[in-house]
Amino acid sequence: MSAGALIPDRRTILVALGITLVTIAILLAMGRTPICECGYVSLWHGQINDAGNSQHITDWYTPSHIIHGMIFYALGWWLFVKRGWGGAQGYRWGFPLAVLLEAAWEVLENTPMVINRFRAVTANFGYSGDSVLNSGADIMWMSFGFWLALRLPVRVTVALAVIGELVAGYVVRDNLTLNVIMLLMPVDAIAEWQASGGVA
Repeated sequence: MSAGALIPDRRTILVALGITLVTIAILLAMGRTPICECGYVSLWHGQINDAGNSQHITDWYTPSHIIHGMIFYALGWWLFVKRGWGGAQGYRWGFPLAVLLEAAWEVLENTPMVINRFRAVTANFGYSGDSVLNSGADIMWMSFGFWLALRLPVRVTVALAVIGELVAGYVVRDNLTLNVIMLLMPVDAIAEWQASGGVA
């Protein structure tokens, strides 16, 4: 583990946990279902365009959330170590910042505007939002990605992120990179390629 690593302390871990609990409360208040309406919880759900998508603990978008954690770690390192935000102990806040960013995305992702955007321009044409369980799991997987970035050499972290993107892209024709592109500036060629294959 390198000097300047974003190692949280007890206080910042509790802050991150508090952010997660508040996020769960917000999602419930938004009317998100606690678990899949199918009535059961699955460790893995491999279909991206059925009613179980984004309802369980892991799916083909889990690698994206792990990569979020790696990216947020890099952002935190740049802010708190490279730029010196927060002084000598500022690096402790890298993890709560990562959880806050992921939590904000989970709330935004489950608004009607973003759900409709996903359905209109991404491979997730059947997307209906996340269950609260899935959103909580996504925050957990982001945290795992943050932990990997904390523990592993940069080159290994980058290699794992690239592998995750390539595997998901190959199997379901969707990943973090393609999601961002299609949400922000849809490309017809990508949409046609995604529609022609992948896990339906």
